[in-house]
Amino acid sequence: MILAGDIGGTKTTLALCDDTGAIQREATEASNDHASLEAVIAKFAPGEVTAACFGVAGPVVDGAAKITNLPWVIAQSSLEKKLHAKVTLLNDLQATALGMLVLPDSAWKTLQVGAPPEHGPDCRTIAVIAPGTGLGEALLFHDGRTYHALPSEGGHADFAPTTDEEIELLRFLRGRYGEHISNERVLSGNGIGDLYDFCRMEAGSDGAEPLVTDRNAAISKAGLAKTDPCAVRALELFAAILAGEAGNHALRGLALGGIVIGGGIPPKLLPVLESSAFLDRLTAKGRFHSWMRGLSVRVALEPRAALLGAAHQASLLL
Repeated sequence: MILAGDIGGTKTTLALCDDTGAIQREATEASNDHASLEAVIAKFAPGEVTAACFGVAGPVVDGAAKITNLPWVIAQSSLEKKLHAKVTLLNDLQATALGMLVLPDSAWKTLQVGAPPEHGPDCRTIAVIAPGTGLGEALLFHDGRTYHALPSEGGHADFAPTTDEEIELLRFLRGRYGEHISNERVLSGNGIGDLYDFCRMEAGSDGAEPLVTDRNAAISKAGLAKTDPCAVRALELFAAILAGEAGNHALRGLALGGIVIGGGIPPKLLPVLESSAFLDRLTAKGRFHSWMRGLSVRVALEPRAALLGAAHQASLLL
């Protein structure tokens, strides 16, 4: 059997899979409720496994990873001793990107149909971007035989505003968080709350907000229902900035295979992403506008893409 895991700052999901990577049993735990990944594995009790792969929310260097939004250090060597099996650690967006390769047609929402590939889809680089608890970016490239996922920490690159309103947003965020503002600071769950605060400030609103358990989810719900103008504008800003960065990511990787938008947030905001404004911003790349119009743009609706990608990678260890 194979053990696969999607290790995030908010939650950790483990799955026991057969040797093809098909999930047989899975469970999700709040990451902060446990002192380590080993503790989550012990609770899950996978039994004897022959291989394991974990997608982790942070850079993997020399077989070890420090989780970006969690006080865990994960070491491949330690896990191999515990599990008595081959173990691979991947950046979570590597796992997510690999998971995109095994999703069924029903797991996609197409926002833009790309031009037919000249030499078949297997030789074209695909740009993957995924906002959730944080923002992840990766590239899928083909070596003539199979796809490989290139990790990155592009979510921590500088946020680059392109409108006067976004310049004011940058000033607002610098006042709140300091000099460096990353793409992740905007394109994440907490980013939605910051965007809402910015929109309230711009609107001159000083009324009290209702107290809710999950503020960011409440803002998203109000924005989609159009019951709060500031929430509506916050989601529009989120979509515009996501579109701009998705287009940038495709340009950097010459992603002729198109753009895949994953993560936990986009499927919940589909009505906003399906607007013409989203594609207008994504393709607004000057002399590369027509090129961008020829790319496919899809949203992955399967929340377990990283888990499926880790399971697929673990199956290759056999």
